[in-house]
Amino acid sequence: MVLLSFINPLSDEGKQIVRENGSLNSVNEDNGDLIYAVERSSGQLDDIDNIPTNLIDLSLKRLECYVKKTYSPKEFDLNQYKYLFDKKIAKFDVISFYILAQAIAIKFGPASRESKEFVESQGFLIERRLFNLSNRESEEIIQRTIDSLDEVKWTHLSDLFSSKKLNLQELVLNNGNIILSEDEFMEIFGNKIKNRDPATVFKAVIQKETTELIVKSVIKQNIDDYIKEVSKNSSIIDPHPSLINIADKISKILKVGTNIEIKASTLEQDAFPPCIKNTISGVGSGNRNDAIVLLLTSFLSYARLYPSIFKNKDFRKVSDLDADLKITINEILPLIYDAANRCNPPLFEDDPQEKLNITAKLGFGVYEIPEMKHEGESKWYTPMSCDKIKIHLSSLCKPDATCKKDNVNNPLSYYNRKQWELKKRANSNNSNNSNNSNNSNNPAKNNSR
Repeated sequence: MVLLSFINPLSDEGKQIVRENGSLNSVNEDNGDLIYAVERSSGQLDDIDNIPTNLIDLSLKRLECYVKKTYSPKEFDLNQYKYLFDKKIAKFDVISFYILAQAIAIKFGPASRESKEFVESQGFLIERRLFNLSNRESEEIIQRTIDSLDEVKWTHLSDLFSSKKLNLQELVLNNGNIILSEDEFMEIFGNKIKNRDPATVFKAVIQKETTELIVKSVIKQNIDDYIKEVSKNSSIIDPHPSLINIADKISKILKVGTNIEIKASTLEQDAFPPCIKNTISGVGSGNRNDAIVLLLTSFLSYARLYPSIFKNKDFRKVSDLDADLKITINEILPLIYDAANRCNPPLFEDDPQEKLNITAKLGFGVYEIPEMKHEGESKWYTPMSCDKIKIHLSSLCKPDATCKKDNVNNPLSYYNRKQWELKKRANSNNSNNSNNSNNSNNPAKNNSR
């Protein structure tokens, strides 16, 4: 039987394994049982140096595999990491998971890029591991995972809905809870289904792929919550030296993912979408707070520092792009504050707390101004989608022709598209002007017409 912790390391089983075998005093020592398990699971590796010899090595290989697969796909060789997807290493894997999670929580915090990449790496491992299992093993461990989770409400899956990976119509609900197991389905709906086999109905309406997607999403959310808890407790508990040491190695691995060249660019206000222009002009009290704090703050900061966030899908901190925070403090915040003052009534006069919330939305915690020492205490929020703006800030949403173009589903995607359109138009005008100038300076050509 496959260990449940192979898919859900935060299960009671996983926690028990760590309690019994997870002493941090020996994680740097060569582990013969681990080496044997890796060699058995993966066969003869092409590169003997790729075999993890201790639990720290295994922890780093977990993250390295995902980072290379994501950011260097052409050089990535899955065969070098196939032991990570073999159930034989489950006992060692769950310990390596906790080593990584705690090191990242203590050193970098829950809002860091390191944390986000780690959570995503677990999602990748879950996918590959389920793929490698037999159908029977996969179905069994998914069911056991479902049984180990708390009730899953559909409201917990907002990320899946907003990314269109999941539709609400694909779910079977009971009092807001998602029905995932056949036993629960039969208990609630079995007697209500007539002239059809309820088990057949269950398999028809609750697809395996949907269940796996939801399970993966819930586990990732639970990991995120665990990192927040560890980070909070780290201020009152001295971390083990091994966790501090591994954090530096984590940073080196993630440098692979920073090879994408990202340049901050000056803001081009002619390319702002209508909702942003309307916000900058001043907003009434009904939509004022959300328009300034949630919409404008995220848009201006990303448009100025990192407009390609959705294209690159590479999480960064503000300081990765604005090392001394001069752009943030001297350019971005004044634009936000000016828009806040144009509101009716002025935002900060009516609600001074919102200035702290603006700082928080930039990733610097709840403080008056952003400071490096507070970065990571909160998340740098990306702009809300057009769909959310239509729902929550409908008075600001006045679509123009660019809004209706394909792939424009967010103020940032509008901004990037509009910049491209304006640049194309400018190049065309320059070309026409150049041709006209050449013609006017060539009398012979003009006389020949």
